[in-house]
Amino acid sequence: MAQKHGNKYGVHRVISPKGVLPQPADKLDNNMDEIYDNEILIDVQTLNIDSASFTDISNRAGGDPEKIKEIMLDIVAKQGKHRNPWTGSGGMLLGTVEKIGDALKDKIDLKEGDKIATLVSLSLTPLRIDRIKEIRADVDQVDIDGKAILFESGIYAKIPSDLPEKLALSALDVAGAPAQTAKLVKPGDTVLIIGAGGKSGMLCCYEAKKRAGVTGKVIGLCHSEKSTKRLQALGFCDYVFSADATQAVPVLEKIEELTKGQMCDITINNVNIPDTEMTSILCTKDTGLVYFFSMATSFTKAALGAEGVGSDVTMLIGNGYTKGHAEITLQELRESEELRKIFTELYA
Repeated sequence: MAQKHGNKYGVHRVISPKGVLPQPADKLDNNMDEIYDNEILIDVQTLNIDSASFTDISNRAGGDPEKIKEIMLDIVAKQGKHRNPWTGSGGMLLGTVEKIGDALKDKIDLKEGDKIATLVSLSLTPLRIDRIKEIRADVDQVDIDGKAILFESGIYAKIPSDLPEKLALSALDVAGAPAQTAKLVKPGDTVLIIGAGGKSGMLCCYEAKKRAGVTGKVIGLCHSEKSTKRLQALGFCDYVFSADATQAVPVLEKIEELTKGQMCDITINNVNIPDTEMTSILCTKDTGLVYFFSMATSFTKAALGAEGVGSDVTMLIGNGYTKGHAEITLQELRESEELRKIFTELYA
């Protein structure tokens, strides 16, 4: 029997409300018994829940792994996908290509059995969880038995043979941030990275230093003493300090001191908690740019907050995709022995 023809963007999987795209939809069809002719069926091994979402779920569960499982299974049962109802964000997954729709077979560089990481959000990916096997809370990863669908418009990366799977997955999860940093930072720029000691933060620090060069300056703001020491040891930043990023004025005073009142050309926000918008804006010069990669960002707070303090900064939404982002991010792990070592220790 011929496979049914599907919409490029996956609208055919939307149950409600009809007519919207899969990401804003309330419920998707996650029946995996039959696939459409332009879909890829994936046998899922690991879900890499985005940091803001996992932090939120873990807090709601009081850190109890069984309660985390309950919340995750409930999200998927209600929506047919894993979109955190409180943060709106998802994550991505690692799995094996099980089946490729007939209309796609000659169009893509994939074959059945290939190991891939999806580079589109779980908030729009039809997902079925049969069993949650293990929760690795320290790295926001959840091993499952389950299936997922990648639409024709979905992007992916084949897992490279020279890097361990979990290492590649942890880096690809945040590939948009360092790749955007590579595009945005110019020689001589002063760059502030908020949440610099985390996964995306460390990658951004490495890329920012590489692009800003000897005439530039990279400042890393970390939350804990542990992540501060870790970042200092890596040596990617000219200055590293720990502070509460929700407290705008003390951080502003520190940045004024470090930049001799000049402030930053670019601020990159990677945190996984709310209320850091004003810190990012105030630390950036009027002609500067703030890149909000954090999914905990309120764009209402950012827009009205900038207006309220008379700041003319350019603000970018953290689109997790930019051309070549997977290649740029994996290349960083190949280039930097220190980065690869620490990522292997923490995430692989």
